[in-house]
Amino acid sequence: MLPVIPPHAPFRPRLFQHLQGYSKANLAKDIGAGATVGIVALPLAMAFAIASGLKPEAGLWTAIIGGLLVSLLGGSSVQIGGPAGAFIVIVYGIVERYGLANLLIATASAGVLLFLLGFFKLGSLVRYVPVSVVIGFTNGIAVLIALSQVRDWLGLDIAKMPGDFFSQIKVIALNLGSFNIYAFALGTACVLGLFIWPRLWKVDSAFRQKLNDLSLLSALQETSRMPAPVVALVSMSLLAWALSLPVETIGSRFGGIPQGLPSFALPDFSWETVKLLVTPTLTIAMLGAIESLLCARVADQLSDFPKHDPNQELMAQGVANFAVPFFGGMPVTGTIARTVTNIRSGAASPVAGIVHALTLALVV
Repeated sequence: MLPVIPPHAPFRPRLFQHLQGYSKANLAKDIGAGATVGIVALPLAMAFAIASGLKPEAGLWTAIIGGLLVSLLGGSSVQIGGPAGAFIVIVYGIVERYGLANLLIATASAGVLLFLLGFFKLGSLVRYVPVSVVIGFTNGIAVLIALSQVRDWLGLDIAKMPGDFFSQIKVIALNLGSFNIYAFALGTACVLGLFIWPRLWKVDSAFRQKLNDLSLLSALQETSRMPAPVVALVSMSLLAWALSLPVETIGSRFGGIPQGLPSFALPDFSWETVKLLVTPTLTIAMLGAIESLLCARVADQLSDFPKHDPNQELMAQGVANFAVPFFGGMPVTGTIARTVTNIRSGAASPVAGIVHALTLALVV
């Protein structure tokens, strides 16, 4: 007698629906939006990897490969996949306790679990998670992420930060003597720039009115569309280079990033190892599912596209998380900041997400 297979979700990527009647106008919109998101994703991908205790290229490979697979196979029209801030604390803790090789195994195993959650139509269960739990969880992660960045913000000479909250506070307090005023000033200016830049270009801003009085507004109209992270990244990097400021750079700490695509490598996999990694695997899978589907719901509210398919989205996230560890990547999930940028940049279909991944690959 054959076993009874539970009802399962059909594998129908949203991309195929958009390709029916796809036009040149849509392609132009997707190329513009995808290129914009790719530029925004470049510093974010590296920053999330570094904050997680990994090399910057781990974030880049995750954004390129994971972002490509999520857009190709996902159930949302505009969702952008890649490394996310919510995973910083989780990944850092797993690397600290289990090591990098086991992080890759846990991520691949979580990918299998995510695919099964979507395949057996469990994606809709995420809507039963209490909002208060999500808010508390997100705020807790925000505090831990902020604390993890204090070392670099103050320019402290600390070789390696511990994984837990109170140990980090102790180590930072003991090393305040190595405070670097230049690193602190650059970091502060960058954060202020992220807030100030979009407000300069508001319709009712005094800055915009002044440009209009000087007949310069029309000439600088395109400048207003540049994302604040890109402006801050370029301007602060040029300032540090021009003044030869004594601060750490990607090159001085990590030796730069590889100028080529990653090589395929199999982690040292065994069932005994998988059994030891049940907790981190479940953590990555559950956080990835909640983060991705919440992000997809935000995208639904901000756009006029058909509502996302949660089960298809989980299957796509599962494939992406299963694939990226073989190229040295970190966990993949939906990313709210890049998804919102994608929508505001005029994305017309998942093709924009594919262009975003190709843009990053081209930069590398």
